[in-house]
Amino acid sequence: MRKIWLIGFTAVAVLFAQSALSCGERVNLETHDDTRSAYSLAGSKDAARAALVLLPGGRGYLDLDEMGRPRKLTSNSLVRIRGLLHSEGFVTALVDSPSDRQGKEGLGGFRIHPDHATNIENIIADIRALTGKPVWLIGASRGAISAVNSAAHLSGVEAPDGLILTSPVTSGREGGYKAWVAQSVFSVDSEAIRIPILVIAHTRDKCVRTPPDLAGLIVEKTSGTREKTVKMSGGPGWSGRVSVKACRGKSPYGFIEQDFEIGSDMVQFIAGGKF
Repeated sequence: MRKIWLIGFTAVAVLFAQSALSCGERVNLETHDDTRSAYSLAGSKDAARAALVLLPGGRGYLDLDEMGRPRKLTSNSLVRIRGLLHSEGFVTALVDSPSDRQGKEGLGGFRIHPDHATNIENIIADIRALTGKPVWLIGASRGAISAVNSAAHLSGVEAPDGLILTSPVTSGREGGYKAWVAQSVFSVDSEAIRIPILVIAHTRDKCVRTPPDLAGLIVEKTSGTREKTVKMSGGPGWSGRVSVKACRGKSPYGFIEQDFEIGSDMVQFIAGGKF
């Protein structure tokens, strides 16, 4: 059944996959300490099933242009699958780093700061006002730290309706040249999370920061109303050893050549389906 559904998803979504970088509306918001943040809003608001706030990894700096198109992190899986999500009836908000976090380090250690959660809270509220739809947070790699931080800090009407983490950073580096490289999703009190949560990892992921064997620990530490861990397989793999070099979009860590599969899992979980 899932294979048949996925083929249908692929047939429709392939028509939109190339639009991920070309569509969007740049929305600017005031954020912490007189800074400003921007996100790229795309998809049909009128017929949307839900709105998805996308938090990419790495530095988190997308360098959105005036049309809401990212000029950096373009190989990130969340950037790549935007068109697929639009074709399935979702609005997406691709979040850039705030104006004071667009240098070499980007978000860095700010990902676990309460101000960062407040910034995302403002984005969630803005999107809810624009769409009137449920809002889910989706964080990839270090973006998963941002997503968990926000979901843990926010509650009630301020909280997102659900949480999805892909290749979440679960293993930090103690004693690194930057203190914040020790941070992971476990740096946040995830027990406070009481919303649906999906964690997606890849069995062949060799990124030293996102070992797939630790992905399941996330749902053990949360108190989600609905929880699932998915470990994908397949794809072209990675010929190198476990290292930082494997932490790139064009590897199992980034679900390379598996955009339809990861999109399928997201859509089914949001819809409440079993797989």
